[in-house]
Amino acid sequence: MPDYKTQVYLMPGMAANPSIFDGIKLPPDHFEIHKLDWFVPDKGMTLADYAQNMSSKIEHENPVLIGVSFGGMLVQEMANHIKTAKVIIVSSVKKDSELPKRMLFAKYTKVHKLLPTGLVNNVELLAKYAFGETVTKRLELYEKYLSVRDKRYIDWSIDKIVNWKQNKPLDNLVHIHGDKDAVFPIVNIKDCIPVKNGTHTMIIHRAKWFNERLPAIILGEDSSI
Repeated sequence: MPDYKTQVYLMPGMAANPSIFDGIKLPPDHFEIHKLDWFVPDKGMTLADYAQNMSSKIEHENPVLIGVSFGGMLVQEMANHIKTAKVIIVSSVKKDSELPKRMLFAKYTKVHKLLPTGLVNNVELLAKYAFGETVTKRLELYEKYLSVRDKRYIDWSIDKIVNWKQNKPLDNLVHIHGDKDAVFPIVNIKDCIPVKNGTHTMIIHRAKWFNERLPAIILGEDSSI
């Protein structure tokens, strides 16, 4: 008997593991969820090469790709290598013009090369990079979420974020963005589904919102798109 379930692949944000999606529950009769993991890139690896490698882990035709933050950039790159039913980005950007000025400044001054990424085992510092917030109150929680702490991976990720180039969004893309996002301020974002009081980590803290809305968004039945 054929399986008509929609195959949904989830890509976490920079330095995060798939546990950030633990609160996401889609109706199992209609959707099947698959979680992707970051790997440490080879030396000199481009984002396009990384996306092609990650695309090889997709085992279904025409999947829905959902990416958070830097993972949102990656799933857009992956869509250049495989056919997708839909690409949904959360707390991310769909054009390089949506990057905040401080990241554009870093691109031209190379100041991001000076960041103390050798301290990535300092979870507070890593959370500041990855989530844009201070996490002293929830340190144990973030130690669970932020487990990809290889210096080469962190350096590579920051460089690929500030140097990302994309002028035209994908045709089948949906952008979900919190109006309190400190990493990618919504003032720079166009054409998105806004989440009131949503922060950069809303995939964790606002899972209920996503569980209520994602099925309709995935199936194209959400009137706010």
